[in-house]
Amino acid sequence: MQLTTLFLALTFLWPVPPPPPQILRGWHPPPGPYAAGHRGIDLAAPPGTPVLAPATGTITYAGQVAGRGVVTLTLTATGTPPLRTTFTPVTPLITTGTQVTEGTPIAETTLDTHCTTPCLHWGLLHDDTYLNPLLLAPRARSRLLPLGG
Repeated sequence: MQLTTLFLALTFLWPVPPPPPQILRGWHPPPGPYAAGHRGIDLAAPPGTPVLAPATGTITYAGQVAGRGVVTLTLTATGTPPLRTTFTPVTPLITTGTQVTEGTPIAETTLDTHCTTPCLHWGLLHDDTYLNPLLLAPRARSRLLPLGG
């Protein structure tokens, strides 16, 4: 299944309330694998904000990376290799190997220097390729309006 079709077929939740959260910094992919860029998006989230699983999956990492709390959720219904979504800076609430359903609290945000104001960094990977996490964001249903008003 192509990724575009997959994103249209699955439903996802925002990882922090209230939906939709304010986006503090957008996705700016680097020109190469080791170049500078922003490999995710930053959502406004004060310390202690619950981080919710945006879809059903398995926690494949919950711990520290370079002194920051990180949770990785592997989305089980997204093919091979499956999509992985990451959250930082957080305090994990669930251990590695735990299967979760959409909306399950998996972490809480913590204060960190990643953003100038408190935030949650949300990343998305397909194999080793970073993608824009907004591909997972819920979208309003389209409506057709009558011609002439």
